[in-house]
Formats: sequence, structure tokens, C-alpha cells
Amino acid sequence: MASLRTRRVSTDRLTAQILEVRDEGEPVVFVHGNVSSSAFWRTALLALPQRYRPIAVDLRGFGGTDPLPVDATRGLLDYTDDLTALLAALEVDRAHLVGWSMGGGVVMQYLRDHPAAVRSLTLVNPVSPYGFGGTHGPDGTLNSPDGAGSGGGTANPEFVQLLAKGDRGEDSPLSPRSVLATCYVKPPMRPEHEDEYVESMLTTRTGDDHYPGDSTPSSAWPGIAPGTRGVLNCLAPTYFRIGDLHTIDPKPPVLWVRGEDDVIVSDTSMFDLAHLGAIGAVPDWDGTPAQPMVAQTRHVLDRYAAAGGSVREVAVSGAGHSVHLERPEEFSAALLGILSA
Repeated sequence: MASLRTRRVSTDRLTAQILEVRDEGEPVVFVHGNVSSSAFWRTALLALPQRYRPIAVDLRGFGGTDPLPVDATRGLLDYTDDLTALLAALEVDRAHLVGWSMGGGVVMQYLRDHPAAVRSLTLVNPVSPYGFGGTHGPDGTLNSPDGAGSGGGTANPEFVQLLAKGDRGEDSPLSPRSVLATCYVKPPMRPEHEDEYVESMLTTRTGDDHYPGDSTPSSAWPGIAPGTRGVLNCLAPTYFRIGDLHTIDPKPPVLWVRGEDDVIVSDTSMFDLAHLGAIGAVPDWDGTPAQPMVAQTRHVLDRYAAAGGSVREVAVSGAGHSVHLERPEEFSAALLGILSA
């Protein structure tokens, strides 16, 4: 029976930790989301047939990869450049890419920059191509020129504190375990290997250079705008915008898998301050519209398809933000479909 192994790989940028199963086969590279690590892919890696070589990477500042600072003014390019260096060190010329949440943004950026190196692209509940927070409309129009409502200042301070403290319990609704159980998956589901996933979340480096990053004051509601460092700022729409995926050539096939009950990446996200303002959870809301995250992804992928690309959307009823954990057999079947296309 196949088993997982962990190793660190030196590249010309940093030393990255990867989780893998075997050395041979068509490479399938898995990229995790925010506040997690490669450990969240364990079931998906083991489900792949012998003909594939599954590789899950820890992004910088997560898991066992070097915690180099994140220059948010480059959007997600620190992560994609790290991925490029890793694949070069592994002598992988072309790969299938699978990205979840923030990792979906990383692989979209990689596709934007290296289309000929991508065999296929699978997006699992991906961040919008127009970042996280601070925009409205399907084309990602900024709510304010400074990106107000996005970036490092939007994180809940208690969650950050408990994450940095290494809290493993669920006495607080904002502890990592509680957030995993209520936001990463749809309640009442509790994922198998939950303890391992909590440990994975706790590998997240915290601070201005990591999670959540710094912030700046804004004259626009809700009074905070992105800083220039750290994880949430690299997802700000002032730095990360890849609405032009339809212009790349070649265009590998794209699979978009999403849980219909996702509360993180949603048109009514419980992590979007504008939506929280609309429901009274953030004070002094001025009518700033919520970000239609799903509609924005669909807008970009529809343009990709109209320009000749192949796109398949799989909406999973009853699943939340982590379809690969909540419906592993359904996810694996969809993934195998695009890998073998």
C-alpha cells in the first residue's frame, strides 16, 4: 500500500518541504490554502493511481518550508516563484496543478506566467481572480482605490492570537480547531485526521511578514487598507488581479470544484467585511457592496472558455470550503477526469 513521505528540497530561492508518495509518473502538484499546509492533501495524494506522481508543497511560512517574509506588493508572485524553483529542482518540466483556496490563486498565477508548463489546472474553492475583499461586480471593480476592506487588517485579532499561541482546543469559537470545524468544512461534519489538520494550521507563521500581515488606515469604510507585507495583503485586489487568463496560450483544461455551502469563498462570505457590515456584524456599514467571489471566478473562467479554453465546473451540494476533505471520493473522481482527459 502507498504511504506518504516528507522531505525538504533545496532550491535557488529557499528550502521547501513537500509531501509525496512516489518518484515516478505524471506529476500532479497540490498547493494548499491559507492557514494550512500540505497535510490537508493527504487523502487526495493517496487516492491517485500508480501512473501519477503526487506532490504537495508547503508554501513559504507554512508547514516545514522556510519562513521567508512575503512581499505583498508582488501579489502571489513570491509563492509562484517559489513553486517554479521547486519544480526546477525536482526536474519537473510540465505538471498538473491543483490549488485550494489561496492555493487556487497561486496556481492561477502560475498558469498566467507559465501556460506551456501546465498540463491541467484544478481549482478547489479558489480565491477570486480579483483577490479577497475590497471589490464589487463580476469584473472586480475596486470599492476604493486603496483597496479598503482587504488586507492584513481584516483578520480577526482573537483568531490570530490563538493561532500564534498554538491553541489546540475549541473553548473559543475563534480557535483554529473551531474555525476548522465551522468554516473549513460544513457542520456538523468533522473531518477524519482532524488533529493532524489542526497541527497543520498551527504551523502558520504569524506577524507582519507572514499571517495576517500589516495594514494601513483608510478614509474609506471600514477604515483599513492593505499594507505591503504578509499573507492577507498579497491577496488584496490592489496587488493580486489576474482577470486576463483568457489571453494566455496555450490554454490547458481547467476544472473548478466548489462547495455550494462555502462560507469563506462565497458571494456572501462571512470573511468579507462588506458582507459582515451588511448583516450588522461590522459597525457603521455605509452600503459598500459585498464581493461576489464566485461570480468573479465564473466571469474570468467564462472568458477563458469563450477564448477557446476548456472549463468544467463541479458544484458540490452540501459541501463547504474543503470539498477534498468533505467529499474525497467525489473530488478524486472529478480530479481523475481532468488528469486523464
